[in-house]
Amino acid sequence: MSVVLFILNDAPYGNERAYNGLRLAGTLTAKAGVQVRVFLMADAVGCAKAGQKVPEGYYNVQLMLGRVLRKGEVALCGTCMDARGLGEADMVEGAQRSTLAQLADWTAEADKVLVF
Repeated sequence: MSVVLFILNDAPYGNERAYNGLRLAGTLTAKAGVQVRVFLMADAVGCAKAGQKVPEGYYNVQLMLGRVLRKGEVALCGTCMDARGLGEADMVEGAQRSTLAQLADWTAEADKVLVF
């Protein structure tokens, strides 16, 4: 099994880095023999905020993250969450508060690391 780690740093809206990273991660979850992990840090922790409402016709990163969560893993930098006043109750179901130590483990275990 191939392990692909995505590290997202940018806010969910304002540019398309998080959108493109989640789009690729979601597509990879459909591939046999690929394990997808997404680590959200800095402003990207906002991608996992529950209850997002976007204008009609606009992409919704919460829904995109849900696609990844169905077959992959999503972790959030706990320090980054704290800095932005986000608690575990604010996050989508399945996304886990995490640490830099876990990111280090995931990086060491990954066959590929993609940073957005």
